[in-house]
Amino acid sequence: MEPTFRQSMNWLHTWAGVVLGSVLFAVFWMGTLSVFDKEIDRWMAPTTRLEMPSAVISLDAQRATYAEAAAVGAPTWNIFMPNDRLPVVRTGWRGTAGVVLRYNDPATGNQLPDPGTLAGSGFLYPFHYHLHLYLLNIGFWLVGAAGMAMLVLCVSGVIIHRKIFVDFFTFRPQRNRRRAVLDLHNLAGVLGLPFHLVITLSGLVIFFNLYFPSGWIAAYGPTKLRVFTQETYGAFSRPKSNKPGPPLASFDTMAAEVHRLWPQDQIASVTVYYPGDAAAFVQINTSTIEQVTSLPKAAFFDAGTGALLFRQAELAPVMTTFRFLYGLHAIQFHHWTLRWLYFVLGIAGCVLIGTGFLFWLDSRRQRHAVLGLSGVRVVETLATASVTGLIVATLAFFVINRLLPLGLGGRSAVEIETFYAVWIASLIHAGLRSGRKGWREQSAAIAGLAILAVLLNAVTTGDSLLRTLGHRYLWPVAGMDLLLLLGAAFAIVATLKLRGVVVRPANVRPAGEEQRA
Repeated sequence: MEPTFRQSMNWLHTWAGVVLGSVLFAVFWMGTLSVFDKEIDRWMAPTTRLEMPSAVISLDAQRATYAEAAAVGAPTWNIFMPNDRLPVVRTGWRGTAGVVLRYNDPATGNQLPDPGTLAGSGFLYPFHYHLHLYLLNIGFWLVGAAGMAMLVLCVSGVIIHRKIFVDFFTFRPQRNRRRAVLDLHNLAGVLGLPFHLVITLSGLVIFFNLYFPSGWIAAYGPTKLRVFTQETYGAFSRPKSNKPGPPLASFDTMAAEVHRLWPQDQIASVTVYYPGDAAAFVQINTSTIEQVTSLPKAAFFDAGTGALLFRQAELAPVMTTFRFLYGLHAIQFHHWTLRWLYFVLGIAGCVLIGTGFLFWLDSRRQRHAVLGLSGVRVVETLATASVTGLIVATLAFFVINRLLPLGLGGRSAVEIETFYAVWIASLIHAGLRSGRKGWREQSAAIAGLAILAVLLNAVTTGDSLLRTLGHRYLWPVAGMDLLLLLGAAFAIVATLKLRGVVVRPANVRPAGEEQRA
């Protein structure tokens, strides 16, 4: 019974990884980068490299773009307050051409030059949970399927590797390639197992209304998602009047009322619903940067009079637990040690997936070649493009950001087009370069692009490592450069290993014996 069960788990582990490994790597890679999304924003948008102001920031000084949002009938207009990770004020709304975002100097309220990039928060982070595939929510569903596969992989991996925890302390890089890859796979798996389970499960829970809708549908009906959300979060809402509204009341007066309600809390964001409409109202959220639970306190005001309409009530225990899981997953709170731990364990997840691909390929390459099967060739092409190819595309995204001049029309679109063009090129390259040649050459490209990105940052902004390491407020930029150089070093080592290693041929069964795909 036991061997049969373990064989089933082995089959499940193998094919869950092969089929959804590419999506899983994309989710883990972009999620790992998103741990430092604000720091990536500052690297890609040099105009945001400011010091955090010490004086109190006036909300009324940030409302210059409100009229633009009202003129296009935007459903909301937002102010996002600065913090030490991104010390600029951002105002934004959704226009006819998509989301519009403006950056303001928090000290003066003056508008900063448009950085012309979606950077980490606008491109890399959303890629993590929906792959930028919006049609029929297909991106969300692919990520959800990959999340379920990750849970299966974690559980089945422990079952099939009976000595996995013993092997955690045994890394044999000098042994044959397959043994070294499997050791590294086990090491990455055991090191990050609790993290991978928690982060995957919490990621699925975050989108419970999409993945597990039966609960709220049973209580509210299939067409009442907005009502369910409003009651669940204890939020305020009222319908749009479609009549022009009075001038906007003072944000600073509303902020004073928020400080009276919650004296110890700082303001994180302001949202105006139906800007320019007679029924417009304002939501002011407090900051949750000092707590894991992503549960801001919120007050709602009439946009025209500034009168307090509603104060958010305390949420039920179930929703509080949900917001804790959300906060644990998104890690937007202040804790630099934990943030770095997330990053390291996220990289471990990427290594886990990449080595899983390598082990599968090495264990079957020789056999498939003898039998004339194309399975390894197809999987290797996809794996190369989805692992090293995705990293190459990401670095090309950074490089083109530093090459394009500020003020170029459609600058952010060019960056995104470059990302996808390079990614597609990596797929074509992987298809043309058989065996480990594709892995080796794309690893070399990773090293070259990472070093180029650091050099271009210094040349185009003047913020070389010598300067950024000497100014505390520029440490996030220095950290980005140092991680790029560290990544280049690892890529060089991988390139040399792939160039010099000799792989022992796998044992091939006689042609008449049953073969495993």
